Amino acid sequence: MSGSQGVTALCENPTEVFLDVSKLLITYADNILGNPNEDKYRSIRIGNPTFSTKLLPVKGAIECLFEMGFEEAETHLVFPKSASVERLRQVRETIAAERDQRLGASKAASTQQSARVPPSPPPPPLPSTSSSSSAVPTPAPAALPFTSSSVTFLKTLQSNFQHVLIYESPELQQKALNCVPHEPLRSRAKERLKQAKDAEPGCNLGEEDLLVLELLQWFKGDFFSWVDNLPCSRCGGATQLSGSLPPSSDDLRWDAGRVENHYCDTCQLSTRFPRYNHPEKLLETRRGRCGEWANCFTLLCRALGLEARYIWDSTDHVWTEVYSQSQRRWLHCDPCENTCDKPLLYEVGWGKKLSYILAFSKDQVVDVTWRYSCKHSEVLSRRTKIQETWLLHTLNGLNATRQQSLGPERKQQLLQRLLVELVEFISPKTPTSGDLGGRISGSLAWRVARGESGASDAKGDGQERVFIPSGSEKQNKLFHICYNVTKNCYFRLSNGQETILGWERGAWRTENMFRKEESDWQMVYLARTEGSSFGRISWKLNCAPVGMKIKSASVRAFSQTFHSGSVRWSLCSAETTVEFPGDGELHSSSSLSGGKELIVEAELTGGEGEVSWQHAQLFRQSLKDMEKVLFEILVEMEES
Repeated sequence: MSGSQGVTALCENPTEVFLDVSKLLITYADNILGNPNEDKYRSIRIGNPTFSTKLLPVKGAIECLFEMGFEEAETHLVFPKSASVERLRQVRETIAAERDQRLGASKAASTQQSARVPPSPPPPPLPSTSSSSSAVPTPAPAALPFTSSSVTFLKTLQSNFQHVLIYESPELQQKALNCVPHEPLRSRAKERLKQAKDAEPGCNLGEEDLLVLELLQWFKGDFFSWVDNLPCSRCGGATQLSGSLPPSSDDLRWDAGRVENHYCDTCQLSTRFPRYNHPEKLLETRRGRCGEWANCFTLLCRALGLEARYIWDSTDHVWTEVYSQSQRRWLHCDPCENTCDKPLLYEVGWGKKLSYILAFSKDQVVDVTWRYSCKHSEVLSRRTKIQETWLLHTLNGLNATRQQSLGPERKQQLLQRLLVELVEFISPKTPTSGDLGGRISGSLAWRVARGESGASDAKGDGQERVFIPSGSEKQNKLFHICYNVTKNCYFRLSNGQETILGWERGAWRTENMFRKEESDWQMVYLARTEGSSFGRISWKLNCAPVGMKIKSASVRAFSQTFHSGSVRWSLCSAETTVEFPGDGELHSSSSLSGGKELIVEAELTGGEGEVSWQHAQLFRQSLKDMEKVLFEILVEMEES
């Protein structure tokens, strides 16, 4: 069948495997074709032993079901009423034709591979889901020699798998629980759940889902803080990372084998930054980078009774997953970003080149790379450190050892979840707008150095927002909008208090701009991206589509410069450009009268040294000043 990658992959299996699996696939198809009105034939339970042991491990089998028209549900594959029966019949006939050919050929001929279109890169090997001999056999571990890469990889697996057991200490969980305002968080979660169900009565969310969102927000906003460089312990000034210092006995006690040297050139003094890896110590320090954030957050999830696992990414990031009982799936949770259920954030938003992502819990380690990618072939081409078969056997061995003491019910529960995950992994996800955008935690230098800044940090989100007067604004002959940098929100006062969340979503064009929150100084502002020689942002109003023109325009903007930093503000129409100072005062211009378009622009340049980007700032103000507005545009209009 032309273009059928699933059938092509299925045909690559040994003849005995192909004949066994093809018979099942044809049976599934015939049940639907022969009983089109019977719902029971349109659903395949993922946990069914036949499905899990005979279909799931076989290359191409699940892909064939998808090509027939089956779709993923929570615990089943379902053939929806809207699916094409003709498509189902075509895939079925293609498989049947290959099956007939193999059955009719001689034993010698059946061992030869017939010519076929070269397949796309195969999906990764699937973890064994059963110890039964009916599962498709894989090479014995003894046939897989260790290499230096596999030894290093195994140490990482063992270390993380052992580390997550710390989260299970009842004493540590109680200590963690004492740090969390769990009653207010649960109360807010209940209220959010009520709002969700009022909006959509049939939603399948549970209170724990909303508790996760509340915990993420509290953790980032109130509990933990990000560290790029610590302030000097003597003068409080800026420091520079300058190598490492030897760990003390107390550092080693809290698993801080690495201690950073944050050096102050002014005082010629070193400030020590131990990279603690013990979550109990992190409950006290409450600071660090992604390692510390995910480590502490995962502990807090376990303390609240949530099933959570620690996610390790070989391209240098870590986060958490929490199991949703109501949705029957694992939710991606990144406390650094206050983000939930956006697994494509790293590949699509940050631009990461992913390869290996592993999930570690007290009972299981799972290769979850495929949840975080929509480019499976590219990822597979980068997975060259170790043999896929070695990884498969290693994970199975680690899990078998860890699960020896588990009861049959828990083992069955883990198996059911794993099966659902494996089916999910087969089909690459489709990116959405929520997956776009670069990293927000840490300095821009830290993000850019890791290639995680995303396109939006350098070029904007690609959307040009042009304001056109609404009906009420045309009637009142007034356009009035302001921006609050603390809330990161525009308020279109002349259009019924319309709100637009996000500095870039109200801008016409942006180049090399981002919003910076200073957690140490508790200040926020817009600035140009680090490493760029200039930054530019503009806002645009077009009155022409509604038959209006500008009578007068007024703008109030506040900018702040340091050293040789410079901000140039201008008001532009098709005929005129007027410069004005960013002094926080309202500046009016009648010279723009008669024009139909207005552009307000700020250009940021200058500055000195490595922090030159910081020497030109727009709308700088305190994070605690929630109501202050340092930018607004007021335009009086008249009919053209």
